[in-house]
Amino acid sequence: MNDDMNVFTEQEITTIKELLERLAVVVAQPVSEAVRAEVDALKQDFYKLRYSEMEAAKKVFVDGGGAEEDFKPEQDEVLEGELKRLLAAFREKKAAFTAEREAEQAENLKKKKAIIAQIKALAETNGEDFQKSYAAYKQLQHDWKTVGQVTQNAVNELWKEYHRESEKFYDLVKINNEMRDYDFKKNLELKVALCEAVERLDAEKDVVSAFYQLQKLHDEWREIGPAAREVRDEVWARFKTASGIINKKHQVHFEGLKEKETEHLAAKAALCEVLEAIDFSKLTTAKEWDEQNRQVLEVQAKWKTVGFAPKKENNAIFARFRAACNQFFNAKSEFYKTFRDALGDNLTKKESLCEQAEALKDSEDWKKTTDTMIALQKEWKTVGQVSRKYSDAVWRRFAAACDVFFVRKKEHFDSLKATAAEQAPNVQSDTQEAKKDKGAKKEKGAKKEQEIKKGKGAKKGREATHDEEATDDGEATEQHKEPYQSTPRKIDRKSLWQKREQLKSEIQTYETNISFLRVSSKSKTGNGLVQQVEAKIAELKAELARVEEKIS
Repeated sequence: MNDDMNVFTEQEITTIKELLERLAVVVAQPVSEAVRAEVDALKQDFYKLRYSEMEAAKKVFVDGGGAEEDFKPEQDEVLEGELKRLLAAFREKKAAFTAEREAEQAENLKKKKAIIAQIKALAETNGEDFQKSYAAYKQLQHDWKTVGQVTQNAVNELWKEYHRESEKFYDLVKINNEMRDYDFKKNLELKVALCEAVERLDAEKDVVSAFYQLQKLHDEWREIGPAAREVRDEVWARFKTASGIINKKHQVHFEGLKEKETEHLAAKAALCEVLEAIDFSKLTTAKEWDEQNRQVLEVQAKWKTVGFAPKKENNAIFARFRAACNQFFNAKSEFYKTFRDALGDNLTKKESLCEQAEALKDSEDWKKTTDTMIALQKEWKTVGQVSRKYSDAVWRRFAAACDVFFVRKKEHFDSLKATAAEQAPNVQSDTQEAKKDKGAKKEKGAKKEQEIKKGKGAKKGREATHDEEATDDGEATEQHKEPYQSTPRKIDRKSLWQKREQLKSEIQTYETNISFLRVSSKSKTGNGLVQQVEAKIAELKAELARVEEKIS
């Protein structure tokens, strides 16, 4: 197939299936530079499309609620197998083509050497029959041009030999001066035109394109016969100088590429070192792994911005980078597997605590159950975190069971407080009556003492007074002292003591709960609940201070 002919129809390829269909058509064509370029391009496009499909599948997976690290791309072994089959078929075809071309080039080399031998023989005839010799030489020139390419390592030496023998023919054969001068003139014109064409290449911006155009111009130069002896060196020097400029540009261009590739290799090696320096022993929490994962993704993104390394080292540095990435992501997967197992164990433990709290929420053994509930809340704090999916639900379940018990406990002691408040008016009435009786007795005793002082039987009066005091005051004391000093004060103090213990117990419960809430609750609602409990504790402490003041 002619390399200059594009036998493939331009079409938009959007799927791997379309790409493989196109590749099958291309592989079926005869091997040529155009075909090889097309196959290489389609191979690269295959992996680009495959990568795009995997990224799209990953996005769907993540948007559906999956974790990015859990995504595993599906392998389409059928499509990849088809790609490998087509590429293998093309490699076989290319190898056969190469072998055939090498055999053809070897045969062409034999033909061209035979032509050189014939030109040499013509030169040695010394121009005995000029017309015949010249016609034969022109035919050999034509034959030379029609013979195909030879092996690359023989091109220069073969051309030099052909040119040398051609010059000998022109120099040694006694041809008609007019014909010779005409030939020299035409050859000079062609060579000057080639010099101008090479000199125009200096303005070509694409250095690589200019270099390949120069190779074609050199091929044309070789096919042109010699110019007159007096201008041969001059025109060749012009052509050589113009060619040297293009070759120098090409050399500088590739030296620059090579330098950049060396810089890219150093940059990629540095990125590999960053990944290889990760200390997995220091990554002990999900937060630390997530932060490290973010840094690894940044390194991967930076890798994509770095250009190619030198060809002989590019694959090796990529393999090193991929190995470092795989090491990190495998370690991360192992951590999250263990982490998920721990979350499950913690959930089991917290559900067990919920069940224990629910079993106690209806208990009326206030002291023992309070201690147990507080112990369960403290144990809850020691259990690690659970999955976000279950965290709020299991916490609400546990808190609800605790709240049921402590609300019932509060209602119970509130009822005791109400009962004590109902008894308070009767206690105050008994106390006031006792005070009045005691005052009357004192007043009566004082009157009798006055009578004794006035002389109405001092001794007898004192004895009578003493007896009467012993009888009346004693009875009054025994009869009224208990309601005044014992019964009312006992009832009052007992109620106050009960109230004080109740308040202390409530304060302890709320303080335990608020500590528990501060650790477990992170929402705005939870923060509001903490503030409400703090206000309640302050209110209870103020009431406790008033009760203790009454007791004292």
